[in-house]
Amino acid sequence: MSSLPTPRRIALAAGADVLAVVVFVLMGRNSHHEDGGLGDALSVMAPFLIALAVGWVATRAWLKPLAPVPTGIQLWLVTAAGGLLLRRFVFDRSTAMAFVIVGSVFLLVALVGWRMIAEWVRERR
Repeated sequence: MSSLPTPRRIALAAGADVLAVVVFVLMGRNSHHEDGGLGDALSVMAPFLIALAVGWVATRAWLKPLAPVPTGIQLWLVTAAGGLLLRRFVFDRSTAMAFVIVGSVFLLVALVGWRMIAEWVRERR
């Protein structure tokens, strides 16, 4: 029987996921030379942070917070798809195909990537 992750490990994983979304939004806004302030940045982040929170609950990510598969993949799918749907239909913002592609790829690399690195580091110890 495997042991459950510590609350600290769960909090660090959730924090890393939130950081991934924040970096995604800030890099995107910077690349488009957008400087609308904190409120504008939060309005872009909100649909993806909401989707990430839903993903954590729906997938019970706290049980295996560092696992690239299935946790990272499941969180990516919920965060990318849910965030884009919320952005379009609830927040009434554009979802141009380029944004869909770039956002989905960035979130895949970020949400799964840090977990793969953590797994690699853990295995090397």
